[in-house]
Amino acid sequence: MSRIAQLTAFVSLLLATSAAAESDPVVVELFTSQGCSSCPPADRIMHDLASREDVIGLALHVDYWDYIGWKDEYADPGHTTRQRAYAREGGRTMIYTPQMVVNGQQDVVGAQSRELDKLIDAHLKAAPEASVTAKHAGDQVTIDVTPVDVPKGALFDIRVVQYSPMRHASIRRGELAGHELDYANVVESWQIAGQWTGDAPQEFSVSLVSDLPAVVFVQRVGHGPIIAAARVE
Repeated sequence: MSRIAQLTAFVSLLLATSAAAESDPVVVELFTSQGCSSCPPADRIMHDLASREDVIGLALHVDYWDYIGWKDEYADPGHTTRQRAYAREGGRTMIYTPQMVVNGQQDVVGAQSRELDKLIDAHLKAAPEASVTAKHAGDQVTIDVTPVDVPKGALFDIRVVQYSPMRHASIRRGELAGHELDYANVVESWQIAGQWTGDAPQEFSVSLVSDLPAVVFVQRVGHGPIIAAARVE
């Protein structure tokens, strides 16, 4: 490789590292339910997370509380499956609500905002492993993923998530009967745009299923760590 080519590659790597360090938000997934009396404090934290630029907060409503008298209208069995996968990945035998999972790696029980803030801060300061950008034209999203310091031999899902910024629930039965609650960043759909080996920059494209806001994140296959994330612009 010529000296000029080496310099160009080095500058590109520096720019990618700088961009990822400055703009890569932390993904916080909240597993919650309208049938869970312990969940409203964590749901309120999600309102705060939804207002932050350095965090992508997502509320995943699960269905395993539906049996106690109130069917969560935003629940999706796929969210329960995802939570169980995280539990297996972390060596846990139980799932519960409310639970927050940070960048697919650590979990926070309930509404422990101080512990959550510590984890978010640690991830914001961590050296980037990859960077991702996503832009849409009409319903088509173009995703560009660039390696920075990707673990060798890993395989990653390029996940596209769409969500409702705010949804309201008038709960009539169950543990929260009589409550009028607003939920922030309620997940409505998931897609996998493709898989990435992390060896080189790669472009993906996918069609959105609705006009709702969307985010993209790069997650190790098997519900492992999320190494990069971005909002669709």
